[in-house]
Amino acid sequence: MTRVVLATRNHHKVEELREILADVCEELGLDIVGLDEFPDAPDVVEDGVTFAQNAALKARSAAEATGLPALADDSGLAVDVLGGAPGIFSARWSATKGPGADRANLELLLAQLGDVREEHRGAAFVCAAALVLPDGRSAVELGRFPGRMAHEARGTGGFGYDPIFIPDDQPDPGGQRTLAEYTPDEKNGRSHRYLAFRALAPRLRELLRP
Repeated sequence: MTRVVLATRNHHKVEELREILADVCEELGLDIVGLDEFPDAPDVVEDGVTFAQNAALKARSAAEATGLPALADDSGLAVDVLGGAPGIFSARWSATKGPGADRANLELLLAQLGDVREEHRGAAFVCAAALVLPDGRSAVELGRFPGRMAHEARGTGGFGYDPIFIPDDQPDPGGQRTLAEYTPDEKNGRSHRYLAFRALAPRLRELLRP
């Protein structure tokens, strides 16, 4: 087996990616592990100005620290009428830190969109997935999950902006559910993270084939 490190210490993200790339891992003999197996790996300052730059920064740091091929992702919400904001600042849009940050970010964004008409509430969750090899070769792909912004929060699943995002790709035509009202299986099979890593799969086959 060839180990590939995912630049996260979140075990759930590692398990999710193993499922997303299950066919690729089986075909190429890959074992995806997290940075929790490498306690000396440094944290990365995400000072890129795009999702792709931040994903590549994290993957490159992980590859250098571990000597293994490394994967990373960076994602956020892009609202059309805000010119793509919050974008890379999605996690810190309200400047609130700690357990209440998600709710503060959501409420601030709802307030900013309060007078925006329905036809101008388009948005998308965007994810960049990056692969960096120890020899410097790299690849980055984007996943975009389109939808529109709700007028109020609904649902208890998911996290972040999920309760105010209504996906265009509803399992039931014309559905109005927010992403926080999706089941985990519905969300994971069509999310921006899923789309980004599936787009990266051909490059994994190209660069990591034994």
